[in-house]
Amino acid sequence: MDEKPAIILTKAAAEAVKQIIEKSGLGGKVLKVFVKAGGCSGLEYGIEMIDEADAEHKKLLSEQHGIKVYTDKKSYLYLNGMELDYSFDMNDSGFKFKNPQAQKTCGCGQSFSA
Repeated sequence: MDEKPAIILTKAAAEAVKQIIEKSGLGGKVLKVFVKAGGCSGLEYGIEMIDEADAEHKKLLSEQHGIKVYTDKKSYLYLNGMELDYSFDMNDSGFKFKNPQAQKTCGCGQSFSA
Protein backbone atom coordinates (compact mmCIF):
# COMPACT_ATOMS: atom_id res chain seq x y z
CA MET A 1 0.00 0.00 0.00
CA ASP A 2 1.34 3.44 -0.93
CA GLU A 3 2.03 5.88 1.88
CA LYS A 4 0.07 9.13 1.70
CA PRO A 5 2.34 12.07 0.75
CA ALA A 6 2.91 14.89 3.25
CA ILE A 7 1.53 17.40 0.73
CA ILE A 8 -1.03 15.99 -1.67
CA LEU A 9 -0.82 17.47 -5.15
CA THR A 10 -4.02 16.99 -7.13
CA LYS A 11 -3.94 16.24 -10.85
CA ALA A 12 -5.37 19.70 -11.53
CA ALA A 13 -2.57 21.37 -9.53
CA ALA A 14 0.07 19.26 -11.27
CA GLU A 15 -1.32 20.22 -14.68
CA ALA A 16 -1.27 23.90 -13.71
CA VAL A 17 2.37 23.61 -12.59
CA LYS A 18 3.28 21.83 -15.84
CA GLN A 19 1.63 24.63 -17.84
CA ILE A 20 3.57 27.26 -15.87
CA ILE A 21 6.83 25.39 -16.48
CA GLU A 22 6.11 25.05 -20.19
CA LYS A 23 4.84 28.59 -20.82
CA SER A 24 7.58 30.24 -18.77
CA GLY A 25 10.48 28.12 -19.99
CA LEU A 26 11.21 26.82 -16.50
CA GLY A 27 12.58 23.39 -17.41
CA GLY A 28 14.68 21.94 -14.59
CA LYS A 29 12.60 23.69 -11.93
CA VAL A 30 10.72 21.93 -9.12
CA LEU A 31 7.80 23.00 -6.94
CA LYS A 32 8.49 24.39 -3.47
CA VAL A 33 5.51 24.81 -1.12
CA PHE A 34 6.12 26.85 2.02
CA VAL A 35 4.65 29.10 4.68
CA LYS A 36 5.86 32.50 5.81
CA ALA A 37 4.77 35.05 8.37
CA GLY A 38 2.13 37.38 7.03
CA GLY A 39 -1.40 37.57 5.80
CA CYS A 40 -4.41 38.48 7.90
CA SER A 41 -4.33 35.23 9.91
CA GLY A 42 -0.62 35.14 10.81
CA LEU A 43 0.82 32.66 8.31
CA GLU A 44 0.70 32.82 4.55
CA TYR A 45 1.05 30.04 1.97
CA GLY A 46 3.62 30.33 -0.76
CA ILE A 47 4.58 28.34 -3.82
CA GLU A 48 7.46 28.93 -6.16
CA MET A 49 9.50 27.17 -8.77
CA ILE A 50 13.12 26.63 -7.71
CA ASP A 51 16.13 25.03 -9.38
CA GLU A 52 16.37 21.36 -8.60
CA ALA A 53 20.00 21.89 -7.55
CA ASP A 54 18.83 24.48 -4.98
CA ALA A 55 16.20 22.03 -3.71
CA GLU A 56 18.83 19.60 -2.41
CA HIS A 57 18.87 21.34 0.99
CA LYS A 58 15.06 21.22 1.11
CA LYS A 59 12.94 18.23 2.06
CA LEU A 60 11.76 16.20 -0.94
CA LEU A 61 8.26 15.22 0.03
CA SER A 62 7.21 13.29 -3.02
CA GLU A 63 6.90 13.16 -6.76
CA GLN A 64 3.29 13.22 -7.88
CA HIS A 65 1.85 13.36 -11.38
CA GLY A 66 5.37 14.08 -12.70
CA ILE A 67 5.98 17.03 -10.34
CA LYS A 68 8.58 16.96 -7.54
CA VAL A 69 7.25 18.66 -4.40
CA TYR A 70 9.67 20.18 -1.87
CA THR A 71 9.37 22.19 1.33
CA ASP A 72 11.59 23.36 4.18
CA LYS A 73 11.63 21.92 7.70
CA LYS A 74 9.69 24.80 9.30
CA SER A 75 6.98 24.75 6.66
CA TYR A 76 6.65 20.98 6.86
CA LEU A 77 5.36 21.34 10.42
CA TYR A 78 2.43 23.42 9.15
CA LEU A 79 1.82 21.72 5.82
CA ASN A 80 1.90 18.01 6.63
CA GLY A 81 -1.44 16.59 5.40
CA MET A 82 -2.31 19.57 3.18
CA GLU A 83 -3.82 19.21 -0.28
CA LEU A 84 -2.76 21.63 -3.02
CA ASP A 85 -5.44 21.88 -5.70
CA TYR A 86 -6.04 24.18 -8.66
CA SER A 87 -9.37 25.63 -9.72
CA PHE A 88 -9.98 26.57 -13.35
CA ASP A 89 -13.20 28.42 -12.43
CA MET A 90 -13.61 31.62 -14.45
CA ASN A 91 -14.52 33.61 -11.33
CA ASP A 92 -12.00 32.12 -8.92
CA SER A 93 -9.14 30.36 -10.70
CA GLY A 94 -5.86 29.65 -8.96
CA PHE A 95 -4.16 27.39 -6.45
CA LYS A 96 -6.25 26.29 -3.47
CA PHE A 97 -4.78 25.18 -0.14
CA LYS A 98 -6.81 22.64 1.87
CA ASN A 99 -4.98 22.34 5.16
CA PRO A 100 -6.44 20.23 7.99
CA GLN A 101 -3.97 21.86 10.42
CA ALA A 102 -5.37 25.35 9.79
CA GLN A 103 -7.44 26.41 12.78
CA LYS A 104 -8.48 29.69 11.23
CA THR A 105 -8.29 30.89 7.62
CA CYS A 106 -8.91 34.23 5.99
CA GLY A 107 -11.55 34.83 3.34
CA CYS A 108 -9.12 34.59 0.44
CA GLY A 109 -7.78 31.19 1.57
CA GLN A 110 -4.15 32.29 1.30
CA SER A 111 -3.59 32.95 4.99
CA PHE A 112 -4.13 30.80 8.09
CA SER A 113 -3.27 30.24 11.71
CA ALA A 114 -2.37 26.92 13.30
